[in-house]
Amino acid sequence: MELRAEFTTEPFRGEGEPPEHAVRAREAAVKAGLTVDFGPLGTTASGDSDALLDALPAIARAALDGGATRFTLQLSAGDGPPVVEPAPQLARLIREVEAQLGSPLADLDRAGKQRAVRLLEERGAFALRKAVVTIASALGVTRFTVYNYLNREH
Repeated sequence: MELRAEFTTEPFRGEGEPPEHAVRAREAAVKAGLTVDFGPLGTTASGDSDALLDALPAIARAALDGGATRFTLQLSAGDGPPVVEPAPQLARLIREVEAQLGSPLADLDRAGKQRAVRLLEERGAFALRKAVVTIASALGVTRFTVYNYLNREH
């Protein structure tokens, strides 16, 4: 069975390089052979359930040894996030971006998904209720990934 772990380490830092505790947690997940999506507001690691569950203590220890004061974890079973039906206005914005990019959001590569998030942000999509969850569903990624895309340099 495939598992996905979404974790955050605190304290957060707004600008500059990611904090040591976040970097160490990411390195531990990579060392365990997990697929990792790293960003300033959280990290997603996925892989076989045994590999992921075995790696969690090392990931948590690496974060704490790196100075984390809090380690928050959410585990999900299955291949992807739940499907969310968008509100009409948000659905329209998603369709517009899909038309502009020439593909359903879920079919885009990582760079395309990052561009889609930027386009949706420019159109005000994230001001709408439940936008992050809905857009994450449309992209086929986690909400942490959407936050990470939002916080990347343009």
